[in-house]
Amino acid sequence: MAARRRGPALRFWAAVFLLDLAFCKGHVEDLDDSFKENRKDDIWLVDFYAPWCGHCKKLEPIWNEVGLEMKSLGSPVKVGKMDATSYSSIASEFGVRGYPTIKLLKGDLAYNYRGPRTKDDIIEFAHRVSGALIRPLPSQQMFEHMQKRHRVFFVYIGGESPLKEKYIDAASELIVYTYFFSASEEVVPAYVTLKEMPAVLVFKDETYFVYDEYEDGDLSSWINRERFQNYLTMDGFLLYELGDTGKLVAIAVIDEKNTSVEHTRLKSIIQEVARDYRDQFHRDFQFGHMDGNDYINTLLMDELKVPTVVVLNTSNQQYFLLDRQIKNAEDMVQFINNILDGTVDAQGGDSILQRLKRIVFDAKSTVVSIFRSSPLMGCFLFGLPLGVISIMCYGICTADADGGYIEERYEVSKNEPDDSPEPAERPEPPQPRGAASPLPAPQEPKDVLEKKKD
Repeated sequence: MAARRRGPALRFWAAVFLLDLAFCKGHVEDLDDSFKENRKDDIWLVDFYAPWCGHCKKLEPIWNEVGLEMKSLGSPVKVGKMDATSYSSIASEFGVRGYPTIKLLKGDLAYNYRGPRTKDDIIEFAHRVSGALIRPLPSQQMFEHMQKRHRVFFVYIGGESPLKEKYIDAASELIVYTYFFSASEEVVPAYVTLKEMPAVLVFKDETYFVYDEYEDGDLSSWINRERFQNYLTMDGFLLYELGDTGKLVAIAVIDEKNTSVEHTRLKSIIQEVARDYRDQFHRDFQFGHMDGNDYINTLLMDELKVPTVVVLNTSNQQYFLLDRQIKNAEDMVQFINNILDGTVDAQGGDSILQRLKRIVFDAKSTVVSIFRSSPLMGCFLFGLPLGVISIMCYGICTADADGGYIEERYEVSKNEPDDSPEPAERPEPPQPRGAASPLPAPQEPKDVLEKKKD
């Protein structure tokens, strides 16, 4: 009876699920050739995908949720998807080189999305890029609201100037990563002190930093370096993004499931240095922690002991390891100063030898990962070619051996004396009638004829 009751309930919830799925998909448009002509009338958030791509299939339910939420929020951004293999000419026109590729198309501009593939991150990207390039902050209340809403944002303070033109150029390039605002000096919080006007500031980590052209160089490069919080939870994607900043990355490699004193102590030391010494190190260093050593091991091509601290130079794959245990924040600060003044030797790098070593390491890691995930598949992929090569080598070797034996036997038989008896003479067969006379026998010498006569 219970099974009979569960049957209709399961069918009901299955129907509800299918209706929800169809409802979500209804807010994502399937785009075709006509999209090329009609797209400039609206702002589009497009997923360029391939039907056979596993990552694209993983993104599909998230993309349907993005379409549903953008519609419910009343956003002017339309959400669509395009099979880049069927409409390859349009995809190549937008510079699609991998799958999936997410782009926001706004007039003649196309912005690539490079963040995490989560619903919230994608929607925030769409709102940020679809709006004004530089948004005004007309009041202190609005300024405070932006501080609560955004962890990192940039503000231009002042009137028209060459610095503002550079700020606009930088914003047009980096709007995919962060927010850009403008404000008057009266709107800025009272704790902000400016030595000169105009100025560009970044607000993050409950403080602010002012751009200094003499110390910080190019404005776009400075914004790219400062668009991250000072302390982060690291992963592979974030380390890749940090490679563009040129900063060294100090990481506490720990096991977050391990609650022992050593693991929590190293994490707290890195957090303390990031907080208390940020004015001293924020131009050169990024701080954070990482759960587990799997990704770090692939970078270092070695098994890193956990917990530990490693400093990475993600721009050239160099790294620095401590030869002693860190006891407190002062030890970490001393280690950082030694790196900056060059008294600590860097390991790794991108030399030719290191590149060859990485090729071997990557090949070995690939083979090991295949055998760990699917031993049968590994045996098939590597055993079959080796078996074919072995059979070919065996055939070649045995063929050479047989040929040499036959040739040798032939040579021996040709050189051996012939001891077999000669065949007896046979009488000549009678000539048939009418046949031509045989050839005359050769004449014997004259002295032999004379002896016969005698």
